[in-house]
Formats: sequence, structure tokens, C-alpha cells
Amino acid sequence: MRTFSFEFFPPKDEIAAVDFGINIGRLLRLSPSFVTVTYGAGGSNRERTFALVDYLHNKIGLNTVAHYTCVEASREKIVADLATLHAMGIGRLMLLRGDPQKGSDRFHAPAEGCANASELIALTRSLYGDAFSIGGGAYPEKHPEAASLEADIQNLKRKVEAGCDFLITQFFFDNNRYFDFVAQARAAGIECPIIPGILPITQYDQLARFVRISGASLPIRFVEELEANKAHPERIVQIGRDHAVAQCRNLLEMGAPGIHFYTLNKSRATIEIFERLLGA
Repeated sequence: MRTFSFEFFPPKDEIAAVDFGINIGRLLRLSPSFVTVTYGAGGSNRERTFALVDYLHNKIGLNTVAHYTCVEASREKIVADLATLHAMGIGRLMLLRGDPQKGSDRFHAPAEGCANASELIALTRSLYGDAFSIGGGAYPEKHPEAASLEADIQNLKRKVEAGCDFLITQFFFDNNRYFDFVAQARAAGIECPIIPGILPITQYDQLARFVRISGASLPIRFVEELEANKAHPERIVQIGRDHAVAQCRNLLEMGAPGIHFYTLNKSRATIEIFERLLGA
């Protein structure tokens, strides 16, 4: 069964919260398979994350997946946080190592905590068995800290062996990268669903930042079209939307298990893409 899911982060202020509420209202009528809520660096927005997870899951009725990281989290804190999420009735988690602490270019494992996602996943399984369905992150063009794609896939295999049920990829713009990655993962013995992550470009100045974050490569024609229209914001939105629709259609035609949309809390473009897919 294909899944269609959307990622959000907790709104930062009252105005953002109003916009977020409008977007959620639009999204509800599309009946997504699930939504995910991100967890701030170092647990910096833990309370807002957990409150939003509780609201979306228990008040709105959306199947909600909570992100959780092991950044600056002791074993005691992890155990307490998992208990809170379990008590909320959350059935799915995205368990991630998390980004390096602010001001550092490398991850520092917390004392008496988990050094990586595999350890966090294994700890969760030891505490809760199959009570949670657990997702993990995957990088079609390798994690920025990995020595090679082959090494990264072996690390991914360790995550799956620790108890991952499904994987969601970092966003990418060239589908060949995803298909090659899935083929290599399958060859390594990774059998769980690998859901592709899609992020529609809506502003020209997003391009360099997104490439820096993800390490994603860009199809030449896509870049040329964006470059030629960088002075026309509405045209950039259309180009980004059309490229994402073409990506999604090709991914689904070639057997991808679903699509995960990175919304940046601005669902208009994502919802339009989803509606075009449903109408296809």
C-alpha cells in the first residue's frame, strides 16, 4: 500500500501558528497516510514538538509520527520521553541521531546516552518491543559525514537490523540517485520500504541552501530553467512544482512505496502537487 505523508515543524510564533492551522485544514481533506513532526536540535523545542504531536494525533485525528533524536539526551531522558509519547498513543516514531550541536561541525555523543540512531533504535526496541513502528533516515547521495556511499549503506543496514521498519530519504532532485540507492540497499540486504522524500523548490534563493544541506545533485535542465527565471518568483514556483510532480509520477510508476513531502510548513505547493497526483 502506497503512503503519502507530510513533514512539519512546530510553529515559532503566533502568526506562524495561524498559517500552520490554515495549512493543516487544507491538508485534512486530502487524508494523508501520516504526518511527521520534527524535533529541534538538542531537543530545543521538545515541549512544542510533543504538544503539536499530541494535538495533531489526539485532537485533529491525523496519524502522527514523532521525530526524536539522541542529541544531548541521557538514557534517563530518552526513557522518559519515549514513555510520554507512548502514553499519548503515538504508534510511529522517526528515530534519528540528529545534527551536530550548535557551534560544532561534528556530533558529540552525550554521556550515558546514544551515540547514533542505531543505538537509539535498539534501546527503543529493548524497552517497547513492537509497540512502536520505527522509521529511520536514509541519504540517496550519502550522509555528509560518511566516507562513501557504500559505508553509509552499511551503516543504514545496522539501523535496519537494530529495528527499523521503514526508511524515509533526504530530499533529492534527480530520481536516478534514488533508484540507484535503492538497488544498492537491496543488494546489501535491506528489505524494508524506502520512502522517497520530495521538497518542491518555491524560491530561487532556496536552491543553494538546499543543496548544501542535503548534498543533492541537480539535473542540468532544471537548474538552467530556474536560472533563466530567477527574477520571476511566480515562475520559479511553477517550475519547482512541475519538477516535483514529474519526480513523484516517475517514482510511483517505478514502484516507490509512497512519497514523503518536506513542506517547510508551507503546504500550498505541496498540496497542489498532491492534488495533481491524485487527479492523474
